[in-house]
Amino acid sequence: MLKGKRILLIVAGGIAAYKCLELIRRLRDEGVRVRAILTEAGAQFVTPLSLASLTGDKVYTDLFSLTDENEMGHIRLSREADLVVVAPATADLLAKMAAGLSNDLATTALMATDKPVLVAPSMNARMWSHPATQRNLAQLDADGILRIDPAHGGLACGEEGVGRMAEAAQIRDAIANYFASSERLKGVRALVTSGPTFEAIDPIRYIANRSSGKQGHAIADACARLGAEVTLITGPTSEPDPHGVAVLHIESAAEMIAACDRSLPVDMAFCAAAVCDWGVAETRPNKIKKVDGGEPPAIKLIPNPDILAHIVDAGNRRPRLVVGFAAETDSVIDNAKAKLARKNCDWIVANDVSGGTMGGTDNRVHLVTQSGVEDWPRLDKREVARRLVNRAASVLAEQAQ
Repeated sequence: MLKGKRILLIVAGGIAAYKCLELIRRLRDEGVRVRAILTEAGAQFVTPLSLASLTGDKVYTDLFSLTDENEMGHIRLSREADLVVVAPATADLLAKMAAGLSNDLATTALMATDKPVLVAPSMNARMWSHPATQRNLAQLDADGILRIDPAHGGLACGEEGVGRMAEAAQIRDAIANYFASSERLKGVRALVTSGPTFEAIDPIRYIANRSSGKQGHAIADACARLGAEVTLITGPTSEPDPHGVAVLHIESAAEMIAACDRSLPVDMAFCAAAVCDWGVAETRPNKIKKVDGGEPPAIKLIPNPDILAHIVDAGNRRPRLVVGFAAETDSVIDNAKAKLARKNCDWIVANDVSGGTMGGTDNRVHLVTQSGVEDWPRLDKREVARRLVNRAASVLAEQAQ
C-alpha cells in the first residue's frame, strides 16, 4: 500500500520531534521514500545527521542555501512528494500555516506545495485549547489540511492533558489510510456542476440567485481527493478552483448544459448548481435605458434547459450514478421525492434554503433515494461533500463487483 510513495517530512521544534525518527524507520521499512526538512527549532531536539541516516537522503534546513536551492529548490522539494507530513506541528508552525506566512524553508515549502498536507500537532495542553490555536485549526480545516489530533497524557512540561503528539505507529496508519482513501475513485470520471447561472437581460443586468458554489466546489474537491478525474462546471462564484480539478467557467444555463454534454460520458455526476429555471427570451444588445416617469420594461422569460434531465436521458452516455439537488423553502422532503420520481435520477440531495444555507458554510441535507430518506445532521459543507462522495464511491464499488 505504501511502497513507492514519497513523503516530505517537516520536523518542527518540539520535544516530540524524537518520535519522527521512529516514524521514518516505520515508513522506510514499507518502502516509502522520505525526505526531511528540519526547522531551526527542530534542530534543537534532533540532528540533521540522525534524520539523514534514517532517510538515506539529504536533510534540508536553509531557505537561503545556494547549494540546496541549486540542487533541489523549495518548489521541487514541496512538489516531488505524494504527501507532506508535519510532525511535530507546533502551535507556532500551525499559526504560521493558518496565516499564510513563509519566512523559512518549512513554511515556504508548505505554501508552495500542490500536494495534500497532514499535520500531527504537539504542544502544551493549554496551548492546544487556547482560542487562538483553535481558530488556527479551524482555518486549516477550511484550507483542507489533514490532521491527526494529539492524545491526552503526560506532557514533557510535567503537566497532563491533551497535547501529546500521536505515536509513530498512529501517524503511519493515518498516512496509510490517506493513501488508501485517495485511490478509492482511481480511474473514475466525475462531473460536478456548481454555483449559480447568470441569465443576461442586457449587457449590464441579469437574473441570478444566491448560490455561492461552496457545496458544489466541496464535492468536486472531495472527488479529487479520492483519486477521481473531475470536471467541475461552475457558474460565476468567488470560490477558488479546487486543486487537481479541470474547471470550466460558464455563465448561463445554455452554456452549462453545452459544457456538460461535451464532458459526457462520465461515471458519476453531481448536479449541485443552482441553475436559473428561466432565461430571458431576448437579450437586449444595448443597455435598457430608464425613462423618468415611464413604466418598467416587460421582460419575457422562457424555460431554461433541464440539465439534470439531459444527463439522465443521455442514453449510453448516462453516468452510472446521477445525483440531483433540490433547494427548497417548504415541503422539502415531499418536493424532493417528487423530483426524484420526475427526473428519474439515482439520488436527490434536498435541503431547506429558507435560512442562511445559500452562501453559508454549513448545510443540513436529506439524502432521498429509492430506498427512502436519510436525514443528515447539520454539517460543514465540506463534511457533507465528503460523506456524499464516500457514499457514491461505495455504490460504484458495489456495481463493479
